Formats: sequence, C-alpha cells, structure tokens
Amino acid sequence: MKTRLYRIEELNQSHVQEDIKNTLLSGKLVVFPTETVYGIGAHALDEKGIKRIYAVKGRPSDNPLIMHVSHTQDVFLYTKNHQPYVSKLMEAFWPGPLTMVFEKKDHVPLIITGGLNTVGIRIPSNIAALKIIDIAGVPICAPSANISGRPSSTQFSHVLNDFKDRVDIIIDGGKTEVGLESTVVDVTGPVPVILRPGVITKDMIVAVTKQVMIKQEVSDQEVSKAPGMKYKHYAPKGKMMIVDGAQQDVINFINQHIEKHNKNNQSVGVIVTNDLINCFKKAIVLSLGDPKHEQEIASNLFAVLRQMDEENIEYIYSLSFHQGVYGEAIMNRLMKAANNHIIHL
Repeated sequence: MKTRLYRIEELNQSHVQEDIKNTLLSGKLVVFPTETVYGIGAHALDEKGIKRIYAVKGRPSDNPLIMHVSHTQDVFLYTKNHQPYVSKLMEAFWPGPLTMVFEKKDHVPLIITGGLNTVGIRIPSNIAALKIIDIAGVPICAPSANISGRPSSTQFSHVLNDFKDRVDIIIDGGKTEVGLESTVVDVTGPVPVILRPGVITKDMIVAVTKQVMIKQEVSDQEVSKAPGMKYKHYAPKGKMMIVDGAQQDVINFINQHIEKHNKNNQSVGVIVTNDLINCFKKAIVLSLGDPKHEQEIASNLFAVLRQMDEENIEYIYSLSFHQGVYGEAIMNRLMKAANNHIIHL
C-alpha cells in the first residue's frame, strides 16, 4: 500500500476528514500524534482493525491496547462499576497523560483487553488527537506507533521510518510534548493501583485519592492489565546496561568498558546529560538534555534510543535517573529498554 501523509494543519480540510473517517471505519490504520507519543490507531470496537494493529506492530496478543475517547461521558458507554474516586481523577488529570483501567462492558471486544474483563481508557490532551477521535466518531485504540519491543515514536520521522507504506495514513504532528507513555492506573478496586508510571506521578494521584498502590511487573503466567508490564520494551537493538552509583565511579566504569569495546572493534554509545558530554571519549555520546529539566530528559529519551540504532551501536551504557518528579517514569523506561540489566557500583 502507499501511505497517505497529512500535516495537522490539514485536519480542518473536508477531504482529509473524510479520508480519515473512512479509513478508520473500514478497519484500517491511522498513525497520529498524542501529547505522549505517536499512536497507531484503529476503530476500538472493530476486530478487523485491531488485528491489523497487532500484525503490523508484531505485538503479542496478550498485551492490551488503550482506548482513546474525546469526552468524559464516552467512558461510561464502555465501562461499568466505577469507584467513587474515579470522577476526581477525571477532573484532575483529563484530558492528559493518565490512563484508567475499568471493568469493561460486554460490547468492548476482548481482543483489545488481552482477554481480560478490563479496558484502559484515556482522553488525550493533544488537539490533533482529539480532532481525529471526533472526526472518526468512534473510540480509537492507539498503542505506541513503533515495532513491538522497540523504542516508542516521539517524532514524525520515527513513524515514517517504521510504518511508511505499512499503514494507510500518517499524520505529521512534529515532536510530541511529553515523550513518555501515559501513567496507567487500575481503578477497579477501592484503592487505585499504578500499573505503569508516567508524568502523572504517585504523589499527584495521592493528592487526589488520598491513597494509591503500585504494581509494575507481572509474572509470565499472568495477563497484564496495562501495556509494557510484561515484555521487554522500548529496547534499542544494541545490548544496553544502566550504571548506577557515585558520578565519578560511573564515569570511570563506563570509560573502562569503552576502552575494552574499542580494543575489540565494537561500537559503543553512552547516554548522558549535558553536563557529562565531555567525560567520555572514543564513543558515541548522546545527551538527553539539561539534568535540571526533567521534562526535557523525558521527552528526548526515546529519540536518543532510536538514534543509537541509527548509529548501529552494539553496546549502550546509560546513567541512571532517580531524582526529580519524573525519575521513576524515566527509570521504568530505561530498565525495560535494558531488560533490567543494571550495575550498582
């Protein structure tokens, strides 16, 4: 197929709207920006389109998809048995990067829930994403637009590289604002449970609900309620390691390994912040940004992981990121990318 490309400025044109709507309603795929990452979208109640998402991404069938709607009242069309605190979370964080996992109604297909009786739903804050949902007139399931297991897409060039002529439409929205996927919270019980951390943090949720629990991993036998809990995720092609410890110890450790890789003619990359760019020689050194600006680091993470692939890096070393409001979310993505391979010095 030949992918049709549109800019977000063209979403007000009637022929573009008609093309998007017809594409989604006929079980085909549209890649579009959200405030978190780019999503690969299909009609969320159409099994044909959903199967295409799993096929084109190479995604395991027990990895659930998130449903996107544009209005709060739409949530009640697809979910039931709401806890009293749900309305407070909606008011505080929607539209925005928070996904809530509800008990689903019967007409929500099991194919998007990993076979579970729960479904994750969110209202994005990105204007283009909301526009596309309204154009379609149906809920849209939209997992991150990347090949399954690889770094998520935060730039138009990423989705173009992964999905040109593999999906019907791609919307060019430039670089996404947040750069990390949404926080996912299970709201089926009396206490909300964080399944995947994001920029909506534990403390922010506690300020609204007074209490919260955290569950980030599932066993091989379990079906996860949220994407990204069970499988190696966000991973570059090279072997990746996170190095945690006192700054000078980390620098010395990585430099020793750079020397070993160079002797073996192996390509090596280092993920750092701006203040440490000049601490590593004879390696590809990529910065996530200013260490004082957590949002910048979060928004650049997946782009840097993808750049490591573009440079054909075989061995990747990353600093750890524990500090600040976004530290937990950033470390969650790094640990998934490194398949939990971390060295504590």
